Parts: sequence; C-alpha cells; structure tokens
Amino acid sequence: MLKKNQYVFNPETLAYELVRETWRDRLRKVVILILSGLAVFVIYYLLHTQVFNLQTPKTAYLVRQNKELLARVEQINQKSSRQGIDLAELQMRDNILYRPVFGMGEIKDEVRNAGFGGVDRYSYLEKYENGDILISAMMKLDVLSKKAYVQSHSFDEVSLLSKRAGEMASCIPSIYPVCPGSGVRQSSPFGYRQDPFTHVARLHKGIDIVAKKGTPIYSTGNGVVVKVAHTYGGYGNFVVVDHGFGYQTRYAHLKETKVIEGQRVMRGNQIGTMGSTGRSDGVHLHYEVIYRDHQVNPWNYFTNNLDEEQYRAMIRSSIVGDK
Repeated sequence: MLKKNQYVFNPETLAYELVRETWRDRLRKVVILILSGLAVFVIYYLLHTQVFNLQTPKTAYLVRQNKELLARVEQINQKSSRQGIDLAELQMRDNILYRPVFGMGEIKDEVRNAGFGGVDRYSYLEKYENGDILISAMMKLDVLSKKAYVQSHSFDEVSLLSKRAGEMASCIPSIYPVCPGSGVRQSSPFGYRQDPFTHVARLHKGIDIVAKKGTPIYSTGNGVVVKVAHTYGGYGNFVVVDHGFGYQTRYAHLKETKVIEGQRVMRGNQIGTMGSTGRSDGVHLHYEVIYRDHQVNPWNYFTNNLDEEQYRAMIRSSIVGDK
C-alpha cells in the first residue's frame, strides 16, 4: 500500500506544503499509543476491582474452581463420615458375633486405632487456604483406610475358620465328661462357694461331679493332650486337653490317667478314672472349661443331652473312629 502524503497549509506562502514525518515523530506516536492503552487498562482495572468490587475473568475462574474443589472435599468428608458409621457397625458385629462364634477374641480398640496418635502428619496442609478442611478429609480417609484393613484381615480369619466349622463342632467341649447313670451327680457348681477346707468364700473355677471311684472319665471334644501331671496338693492327678479354637479342658483329682502328652483324642475317648487325689475331700471329678486362658462355666457348653444308652453308643463310635 502506498504511503499517504500529509500536507499542511502555510499561511505565509498561502500554499499547502508537504510535511515529512521524522523518526522522532513516529516514536512519539508509538509511546503515546502505548501510554494511552496502559492508562485505559489501569482505569478499567481500578474501576472493575476497587470501585465496583468486581473480579477479573481469570480471578473469577480461579475462585469458581476453588469453590468446586472445596465442595468436592466437603462431599468426601461427608461420605467418609457415613462410611465410618457403617464400618463401626461392622466392627461391633465382628467383635460380638462373628469372632466369638469361632472362638476368637475381640479386636481391641487400641489395635483398630493404632498408628494415628503422636505424629502431626498433616502439618504441611496448614499453609493452604481452608487447610483445616483438607486436614479433616485426609484424617478421615487415613483412619478409614487403616480400620478397613484391620477389618478385612479379621474377616479373612473368620472366613478361614468358617471353612473348618465342621471340625470346630467336634472340638467344642459339649458333652458330659462322665457317662450318665445312677449315682452320677453334680456336687458343686461353677462360681463362688464356701471352700470345703478353709470355709472362706472363693471362686470355684469348674464343676464337681460325683460318682464311684474308678468311674471312667471321657474327653468332651476332639483335641490333643497337652498336659498329664500329678501334684500332691491342688489338682492331684490331672489331664489337660487342647481342643483348638481357644478351648481347653482340665480333668482333675483322677485316680489314674489313660493318656500321654501329645496324644490325639476324640470326643468319647477315655482319658482317666475318677479318684480323690490332690486337694480333695472325697471321690469326684473336678472339670474345667478354659476359653482363652480363662475358666468359664462348663454348663454353657453342654449341648448334647445324651442318655446313658446314647452316651455309650457315642463312646463305642469314638473308639472305632480312633482306630
């Protein structure tokens, strides 16, 4: 494009004369143009942000994005809280229902909550705006993750034991240790009683069963003999059978024992005969059920109400099975 010439009227010569633009004139125009644009921008910015209290497009976009992110974090917080309630219910059912059914102790709170105290692992989030919301979300997610791991491991254990439910049913000490019949009776229950020697009230940690001297004593569940011993006081001649799943049984004051340590026994196998050895005031069997190292009431486990004929049939079948 051809450059357009500029003419200026000269009053002295009364004629239009050609004006030639110097480089200084051009530079001045450029500077004026830039300054004018800058002035317009500054005025617009000040009016937009200070006078009308509005945001620039970029600021508005970042604020909107920040609000969306905060809303998502709040949703995560709320969802974590709901899931925490659901998980707490699972933990409670696991402790009072699933694990006890298979002879497993409850998982303590200190185990489920381990690893969350004493270390300020979220301090790096404090420097951010709304850092408290971020910290809350991170804490809930970490706690849920750890508790879910512990619960998952517990369910794996329960699942493994549930596959052995049939074996467990034959191991639980659920029958009377003496064949029912005439002259067989319970002489002392589980619980506090007056000691026959000191006459002082103390906890009786088993039940006492009276019968004739030499009456056979039978294992009340499948298991392994872990102790055959004799003490001059206390239990006298006694046998301890480990049934697995947290259960053991003790048979005390025996006249003689019929098993050895390490021997496997089935429910109904004879392990000894009734006597009055040790700290005893007459012929009887002191029988204990021990669950996770604590004596519990044996009557809570007597589920097979067998009469004498059924009991002897069970003994015969156990002898055949043992062979």
